[in-house]
Amino acid sequence: MIFVILSVSAQKKEVCNITTSLGEITVELYPEKAPITVANFLKYIDAHLYDNCSFFRAVTLNNQPKDSIKIEVIQGGEIDSIKTFAPIALETTKQTGLSHKNGTLSMARDKPNSATTNFFICINDQPSLDYGGKRNIDGQGFAAFGSVIKGMKIVKKIQQLHPEQSQYFKPEIRIISITRKK
Repeated sequence: MIFVILSVSAQKKEVCNITTSLGEITVELYPEKAPITVANFLKYIDAHLYDNCSFFRAVTLNNQPKDSIKIEVIQGGEIDSIKTFAPIALETTKQTGLSHKNGTLSMARDKPNSATTNFFICINDQPSLDYGGKRNIDGQGFAAFGSVIKGMKIVKKIQQLHPEQSQYFKPEIRIISITRKK
């Protein structure tokens, strides 16, 4: 009986380091819950396509004047469009059982099934980004696929560098590399 309990609770997780110009953020990914999204993220990591990209955006409670549903995230991972892989299917939080809590790692998208490279990290709980949430009119939410396990101080430090009126950093906060932790 104890063996069964341990094997159920011991789910496979991938751990990655996001090394930025301001410090390191360690995230764990959930391939058993969000296999498509995790595989996509790891494909970009393994190809070193996130090396020398950036966190380019911080969405705060104060810089969303036109949005009735306010969120708090930092967004990064934009790479040259000629280097992107095909968009992936949206794994909703309804499908995965994950939710957008403080420190959640999730894929950015425009419409469903359009995510490629851009990802974001939630600051505080963001239920409006889950399936059925009101942030997108399609109600599908975003694909949560991991969580920060170390370095939320760095995430918050990045968020606090946002310009007063804009959501976009100038200069952007450099992501030196994202690597799998051995």
